[in-house]
Amino acid sequence: MISFAHPWLLALLVLPIALFLRGWRRHGAGVVVPYDHAPARPRKFLWFLLRLVSSLPVLILAVVILLLAGPLRFSEPRARRIMTNIEFLVDVSGSMTSPYGDGNRYDGAMDSIMKFIDARNGDSFGLTVFGTDVLHWVPLTSDPSVLKCAPEFLSPLKLPNWFGGGTMIGMGLESSLTALEARADGDRMIILLTDGYSFDLANGNDEIIARKLKNANITVYCIHIDNSAPPDEVQLIASMTGGKTFSAGDPGTLGAVFATIDTMKKARMEQMSGESLDDFRPWALAGGGLVLASLLASFGFRFTPW
Repeated sequence: MISFAHPWLLALLVLPIALFLRGWRRHGAGVVVPYDHAPARPRKFLWFLLRLVSSLPVLILAVVILLLAGPLRFSEPRARRIMTNIEFLVDVSGSMTSPYGDGNRYDGAMDSIMKFIDARNGDSFGLTVFGTDVLHWVPLTSDPSVLKCAPEFLSPLKLPNWFGGGTMIGMGLESSLTALEARADGDRMIILLTDGYSFDLANGNDEIIARKLKNANITVYCIHIDNSAPPDEVQLIASMTGGKTFSAGDPGTLGAVFATIDTMKKARMEQMSGESLDDFRPWALAGGGLVLASLLASFGFRFTPW
């Protein structure tokens, strides 16, 4: 379907149409020469060719009007990836320095996060660490290289003792909630990595926080970096928000857990309609062809009065 950016200019096509009809209907007065009275066969093809050549300037005018009207075309419909905003909430309390594979629990958590980021190209990621306090280290960004520079600075072995003296999961979740609410577009998800129990989720506070997260359309996945079962409060929060809890007693299991989360929260695609694009090329080529034809015709194909 042909469309135009300035369709009102198409009204000017009345002029070339009128000139075109007039040129084909007029007969004009000829000049009589002696041999006109001699018998001659009619040359309808030549008459048609001469009329066509005389109409070329009118056709060029019509193409100019069409170009001024701004011809448009629509691109093919395409699918757009709906971005997921993923906030990593990592426990940096002292217990995260416990042996875990070839390193400690913190190292294992960060290694798995980096591998997960590589597999989720196109999403937006943020990093928050918590202990007794909360620190937003990386705001939500689509540049994964920023997160890959973070692990060596946030190790519990390097942070002040007062920061990693406890495990305030509730505080960390509410802080991550605030960061995710600032993003209007895309899905929202928190991946919590911890190995402890949090007293700030007791006395019904777990359900209060879960309702806040659910109302903000945030899904929480909790990875308990230990062989024991995750705390009941954390399981309640994950369940109420549509997420899940996992136990990962070794680095191999931790990698499998991230792979499972990736399949559970796959990237969604949104069908988009085609975009309006300028479509001058075919009309410009047509106009150029008519100009060339008119130039060539001027060397011989024209009406003469004799």
